[in-house]
Amino acid sequence: MPELYDVVAIGNAIVDVIAPCSEDFLANEGLIKGSMALIDEAQAQQLYDRMAPGIEASGGSAANTVAGVASLGGRSAYVGKVAADVLGEVFAHDIGAIGVSFATAPLKGGAATARSLINVTPDGQRTMSTFLGASNALTPADLDAEMIKAASVLYLEGYLFDPEEARKAFAKAATVARDAGRKISLTLSDGFVVDRHRAGLMAFIESDVDILFANETEVKMLMQTDDFDAAAAGLRPHVEIAALTRSEKGSVIISKTGTETVAAAPVDAVVDTTGAGDQYAAGFLFGFARGRSLQDCGRLGSLAAAEVISHYGPRPQTPFKDLAAKAGL
Repeated sequence: MPELYDVVAIGNAIVDVIAPCSEDFLANEGLIKGSMALIDEAQAQQLYDRMAPGIEASGGSAANTVAGVASLGGRSAYVGKVAADVLGEVFAHDIGAIGVSFATAPLKGGAATARSLINVTPDGQRTMSTFLGASNALTPADLDAEMIKAASVLYLEGYLFDPEEARKAFAKAATVARDAGRKISLTLSDGFVVDRHRAGLMAFIESDVDILFANETEVKMLMQTDDFDAAAAGLRPHVEIAALTRSEKGSVIISKTGTETVAAAPVDAVVDTTGAGDQYAAGFLFGFARGRSLQDCGRLGSLAAAEVISHYGPRPQTPFKDLAAKAGL
């Protein structure tokens, strides 16, 4: 089958609400800076009412990644569950408008479309309070096997390792991709995901994952060490490729054949780190799908991450394709 997509991603379909805040606001709301906490619909409404004015945009980690792939000129598709409500319509319109294929049937008569309330302190750190709503209702029945077979890379969002039905969808999607000779990638998403599901994640990584994405905190938690170098070395035998991001220290890409170190791309000022890891994955996977070297994949990832942290919001404001061309990538 000819490849129609560079990347097909499966994840939580979420509308992001992003607003600036002070350290005092986080303390008063009982929020832990830099964390991601799950909240219910009532808590989401209460926090939303107290947040400063901000921006609202379709989001979700894997959805941000395929948006980045599209910004690079790539072909991408997305699988995620929204409700048959206003926010669900907004999500579907937004992701389609940027050139990402999205055809997952909306949930009817259940929970509302998910939303993530993101408070950003002056140093650019984001604190996320997420109501998962309809995104938790993804099941194996929502998968389009032909779409997965038509992708160079299948990209899976670690946040979906929590719901049992979504985890079954992961397994089914991985089987379809593997049988079609496609590559499978996974992002660990957040330290709390690793903490809750470490054993299951390790088993899935060893059996199904070709490309793993993790930040420094996540990989150290996965490998149960406080030393990054030890974590990277310990991970190497378990996965074909791992792209490990280290904020201003850039990224380290390990593979069976060696290690690549990639510097962080320069940025004038860090405004909002929301989506940095998502867009790093976008650049990396676009490069990988197009047959680029691991060093170039990392450079594309760093370039995409630098653009997105220079402004509010998890998606590019300047087309990544233009930035890549300017950088000779």
